[in-house]
Amino acid sequence: MKKPFLLFAVLFLTFAELSAQTETPIPYGNNKDAGNFKQINGMQMYYEVYGSGTPLVLLHGNGGSIKGHSKKIEYFKKYFQVIAIDSRGHGKSVDNSNKQLNYNQMANDVSVLLDSLKIKNANVWGQSDGGILGLLLAIHNPDKVSKLAAFGANLYPGKKAVYPEIDKLVMDTLKATKDPRTKNLYTLLAYQPDIKDKDLQKIKCPVLIMSGDRDAITLEHSIEIFSNIENSNFFVMPGATHFGSYEKPELFNLVVLSFFNEPFKKTSTIDIFTGKVKR
Repeated sequence: MKKPFLLFAVLFLTFAELSAQTETPIPYGNNKDAGNFKQINGMQMYYEVYGSGTPLVLLHGNGGSIKGHSKKIEYFKKYFQVIAIDSRGHGKSVDNSNKQLNYNQMANDVSVLLDSLKIKNANVWGQSDGGILGLLLAIHNPDKVSKLAAFGANLYPGKKAVYPEIDKLVMDTLKATKDPRTKNLYTLLAYQPDIKDKDLQKIKCPVLIMSGDRDAITLEHSIEIFSNIENSNFFVMPGATHFGSYEKPELFNLVVLSFFNEPFKKTSTIDIFTGKVKR
């Protein structure tokens, strides 16, 4: 019988590819008709482009790839020009540096890719680690993010952000694994990121912070992120885990499409009751 932490590693990385199990005949994540490589910051970054209109960048989570976005691409390409990216050390992107993954570097990779594609700004959606990259992109390259939706992101590692059981499983897996790729991925989870509240306060674009009500990230931590971004809304998906966007795709699509397509509002109940806003 597998030890719990090894089972956790398998389940976590497998869950990242959930939506690859789709009935569509299009091989998202390995589509020669839509895929390209670009030399970005010393590595070959793989990305795929679908649809037309306002650019929408999709950023996967730890251990994931474009394949995990299959159903999202299928839906959102009807409304946007979707740019799906394999992050450094993930999917088909080729990084032979053997360096430890770093969220700041990975976010900069996205910024440089947008420059190379001559995209001045884009909507961004990120799952978990992808949400972290989206936050860092909005902090350090504010002109490049029109709107950001982030599901299950965190500002720092450990028990102040995730539940103790999750933190223990991450650390146990890191200690037990002998696989270099798994060690690199779990070192990223165990010791990064390091985003301060004052960093969040630099973000000016509209942001939708998303969480499952049974997420790996504590609700209090997600509220901390929401509370420190001036133009933000907060959505808690009922009956959902860290992988709520896969578990309830129809609800996810409805909420995210509405956020990206409609004018941003942050009207409060106080504004209504005090007459600051007419209804």
